Amino acid sequence: EFDYSGGQAIKALKEEGMEVVLMNPNIASVQTNMDDKSTSKADHVYFLPVTPDFVEEVIAKEKPDGIVVSMGGQTALNCAVD
Repeated sequence: EFDYSGGQAIKALKEEGMEVVLMNPNIASVQTNMDDKSTSKADHVYFLPVTPDFVEEVIAKEKPDGIVVSMGGQTALNCAVD
């Protein structure tokens, strides 16, 4: 379910012209699809654990305008609260 909803979220954001940065420790995930023909491909993918320290590093590097945590399951939600 997370792969499907995350992939659809990436697709919707891309359709709105947004640049998408994805953190996902699971390299087998559909969300981490690196196929150039895919409509649900993130612009930047970080294969890192979703922990406050790693998230802070990615935020500092990418300087996002916003963050969507609701597509990452309980781990992402807990990290956002921390």
